Amino acid sequence: MGIQTWTYLLVGLTFALYIGIAIWSRAGSTSDFYIAGSRVPPLANGMATAADWMSAASFISMAGLIAFMGYDGAVYLMGWTGGYVLLAMLLAPYLRKFGKFTVPDFIGDRYYSNWARTVAVICAVIVSFTYVAGQMRGVGVVFARFLEVPINLGVFIGMGIVFFYAVLGGMKGITYTQVAQYCILIFAYMVPAIFISIQLTGVWLPQAGFGSTLADGSGTYLLEKLNQLHNELGFAEYTSGTKSTIDVFAITFALMVGTAGLPHVIVRFFTVPKVRDARKSVGYALLFIAILYTTAPAIAAFARVNLIETVSEEQYSEVPQWFDNWETTGLIAFEDKNEDGRIQYLPDPGRNELQIDQDIMVLANPEIAGLPNWVIALVAAGGLAAALSTAAGLLLVISTSISHDLIKKQIRPNITEKAELIWARIAAGFAVLVAGYFGINPPGFVAATVALAFGLAAASFFPAIILGIFDKRMNREGAISGMVVGILLMLFYMIKYKLGGFGGGTEADWWWGISPEGFGTVAMCVNLAVALTVSRMTARPPEEIRELVETIRYPAEAVEQPEDPT
Repeated sequence: MGIQTWTYLLVGLTFALYIGIAIWSRAGSTSDFYIAGSRVPPLANGMATAADWMSAASFISMAGLIAFMGYDGAVYLMGWTGGYVLLAMLLAPYLRKFGKFTVPDFIGDRYYSNWARTVAVICAVIVSFTYVAGQMRGVGVVFARFLEVPINLGVFIGMGIVFFYAVLGGMKGITYTQVAQYCILIFAYMVPAIFISIQLTGVWLPQAGFGSTLADGSGTYLLEKLNQLHNELGFAEYTSGTKSTIDVFAITFALMVGTAGLPHVIVRFFTVPKVRDARKSVGYALLFIAILYTTAPAIAAFARVNLIETVSEEQYSEVPQWFDNWETTGLIAFEDKNEDGRIQYLPDPGRNELQIDQDIMVLANPEIAGLPNWVIALVAAGGLAAALSTAAGLLLVISTSISHDLIKKQIRPNITEKAELIWARIAAGFAVLVAGYFGINPPGFVAATVALAFGLAAASFFPAIILGIFDKRMNREGAISGMVVGILLMLFYMIKYKLGGFGGGTEADWWWGISPEGFGTVAMCVNLAVALTVSRMTARPPEEIRELVETIRYPAEAVEQPEDPT
């Protein structure tokens, strides 16, 4: 069978599975819709968390970024992995013990203020929409290539699938769909990696193949070969970096603390029955995530070697079929500037004739390596699983923030559970439409867009959550001031240097040489400084709140919440 037939078959089967799970796990109450009734076993929650966490950025873009950035791309690997460890060790068990539905719920109750809750809702919506734009774009890219439809139509198809199982099943449906999506995406990621590792190095384990010699008998290590190819074409060595140390540190730290503040990941720890189950599911999730993250550098190196050796200095009229396939999507472009009929792939923009979208490297890798058609189709199904799983989690955050934290907690406190569930579904539907718009008009390619979402989460949520757990003196005035200043500062920098607003600016104008992707670190520090200063200049929190903060740091099950004094 051809690639397209295999793709229709595998993608169709996986979509049928997701829809079947959504119907089977239809939410019947707000507890089911928001936190799956807190009845998810730790192993299943670990898989669902891993799928929720490993988005299109992890599956599709991360290896592509590393392939093109080389050593510099390691910031994404370090930041996202380290961030999950930070989340697991510092926040997850305490937040589960607090026993709330959402992050704005935690902030609203911990800071005894509906103003704090509202600010947290706004931050959650901004972070989630920025993040989900990257996911929907990833869905469009996969559909565009493998189902040969325009990217925008691919986004619409993805919207339809997510709409069905997120709106119908809520967190309950999303959880069990994500378990299936994890199995699909990790299988789809590992199978081609193992095949290509054997092809290039003779070693079946990709992580070991990454550090091995080539299978051609030359005794040359894979990374040595890559450095040689880069030197011949005039690129910087693959194993050397070009980013400044301060920018590397800022991006890595922003990704770490941004991870720890991501509301769609945090909310997963509210779905298990007990606090100790939250700790267990963190361990399982870390194991499942590590499988993909330790494989990504190997896939990046394999793809880079195969790409350069396959297309550089080749006659355009003789390029392999995969090149034509991707060219029709517009994600690869060749311009014969010197009219010699050959593809010159060079670092000099004036002489370079080949433009490649970084997001396609993982998807195109099996085709470039000449793997069987079913493996190529499997990667497409895996990419869709990764993008859809995270998009569903983000859309749930948006819908619960609106229905629970705005409508139930503030606008209509006496609303019935049935009406609240209807509002949650309406909000989820609205969120799908807005996410689709941003998927069609994204402010950058997938991983860069996602990196900005991490900066926004770092600038807004992380200080409020960490201080809410570990600083009894932190009050509502400090938390609100910090969140407002942090997210406004990050938005200003992002709009100015990423989107060209406020007069725009170039890399030479970056503050202290820090890129927009790393500026979340600065905004988070400003948030912390403002929050601590304001809290020390205003009244102490009520006694029951200080006792609550003291209580949640001791190992035990979820605590009783005080009455909301607002």
